[in-house]
Amino acid sequence: MIETERLLLLPLGVGDVEAFVALHADDRVNRFVGAYSHQQALERLRLIDRQWTERGHGLCAIELKDGGDFIGRAGLNYWQPFDEVELGWTLKAEAWGRGYATEAARACLEWGFGTLDADYFTAMIHPENTASARVAGRLGFTPLREDVLLGNPVAVYSLDRPSSA
Repeated sequence: MIETERLLLLPLGVGDVEAFVALHADDRVNRFVGAYSHQQALERLRLIDRQWTERGHGLCAIELKDGGDFIGRAGLNYWQPFDEVELGWTLKAEAWGRGYATEAARACLEWGFGTLDADYFTAMIHPENTASARVAGRLGFTPLREDVLLGNPVAVYSLDRPSSA
């Protein structure tokens, strides 16, 4: 579990399938990340669970400390085709504009650099997703390359491990 001032981040698992499907069912949300059927969500959540077991990291459910509401997901995902770990975030539209994405992503980033032996993390963002690009910029990510992920174009940003003082 990762805790911030306003949020709790807990590993996503198959028990989160309904919340995961609902998150991705909103056209405002899935515009850049796609929708999931119940079966597709179960398969994705099983992969996330396996990544937690095998790699020690994965995606987390984001819950509000005040009330425990599920507002999205954030975390670190290993992409084998790139041999890179991506920091990603997806929030309910009702949670946009409140700083939750930056807060959750920053907590995952700090946890990741403190826990994993990674020289850098990426953020793979649809070129038209300016809101996520702004979050990446606030976190210190800079453009690295253009690429294709799961058949979709992405702008790949990166952030190097902070040097120890």
